[in-house]
Amino acid sequence: MRAGAGGSRRRDGRRRSPYPHWFFLPAAVVYAVLFLVPTLLSFYFSLTRWTIFSSEFIGLDNFAQFFSEPALTKGFVNTFVYAVVTSGAKVVLGMALGLLLTSQIVGRGYLRSVVFFPVLVSTVGVGITFQVLMNPEKGVINQALGVFGIDQVGWLTNPSLALFSVALVDIWKGVGLATVIYMAGIVSIPNEYREAAKVDGAGAWTTFRNIVLPLSWPATSTVVTLSLIGGLRSFDLIWAMTKGGPGFTSDVIASVIYKQYQAGFYGLSTAGNVILFIAVTAIVIPLTRFLSKKEVEM
Repeated sequence: MRAGAGGSRRRDGRRRSPYPHWFFLPAAVVYAVLFLVPTLLSFYFSLTRWTIFSSEFIGLDNFAQFFSEPALTKGFVNTFVYAVVTSGAKVVLGMALGLLLTSQIVGRGYLRSVVFFPVLVSTVGVGITFQVLMNPEKGVINQALGVFGIDQVGWLTNPSLALFSVALVDIWKGVGLATVIYMAGIVSIPNEYREAAKVDGAGAWTTFRNIVLPLSWPATSTVVTLSLIGGLRSFDLIWAMTKGGPGFTSDVIASVIYKQYQAGFYGLSTAGNVILFIAVTAIVIPLTRFLSKKEVEM
C-alpha cells in the first residue's frame, strides 16, 4: 500500500504545476487586456459600420466590399508578393553572408558591422533616404547608372517597379539580422563534422549541402518565420517611400487599412485588420509546425 500511495503521490506531483495558480494571474490579465479583448472587439467592429460615437451592425458587408474593390484586392495580393520576395531573398543572402562572415576572410569584424548596421537605422529614415536616392531625375542611383548609359529608371514612379524597389530596400535593411542568425547557427556546428568530411575528400559544395545546410536548419526556420511575418505586416517602409503609389500599385494590406482609417471608413479598415490577422495566423502556424517537423527530421 505504501508503494501504491507513493506512486499515486508521484503521479499527482507530475500533474501539479510547480507554481500556484494565482502566480499566472498577472500575466493572464495583461494578455487579456492587451491582446484578447482588443482582438475580440476588432472581430465585432469589423461587422459594423461604426464611428467614435455610434455603430450599426451590417454583418459581412465590410468583408464583401473589401474583396470586391480592385484597389483593396490589389493590396491583399501585393502583401503576399512582397512577403515572399523579401523573405526568400533574406534567407538566400543571409545564408551566403553568414558563410562568408564566418570564414577566414580579411576584415571579417568590420564587414560584420557593415552588414548589421542597416538593422539599427530607423525604418522611416531609411525610407526617406532611399526616396531621395531613387529620385528618377536627381537621384544618385540613376546618376550612377547614367554613367553606364542606362536611362533614367522610375524606381518609385513606375507602377511595375515600385513594389519591388521598396522590397529591395527592405532586403538591404533586414538581411543583417538574417546574417547574424545564420552566423550563430553556422558557428554552433561542431568542427569535427567538417574535419571528417574533409578527410573523406568532400569538397566545399558537398560539405555545405550535407553538413552546413541541414545542421543550420534551426537558423533557417527562424529567419523564414521572422521575415515572413515582417513582410506580411510591413507598413512603415512602404508608407515612407511610396504611400502605396503610384496609384495603388505598391499598396499592401497595412497601407490600405491606414488609408481607409484616414478616409473615415472605420468598419472597413477594421475588417482589413481582421483579414490581415487571419492571413498571418493561417500562414505562420502551419509553417511553424512544418519547419519544426523538418528540424526534428534533420
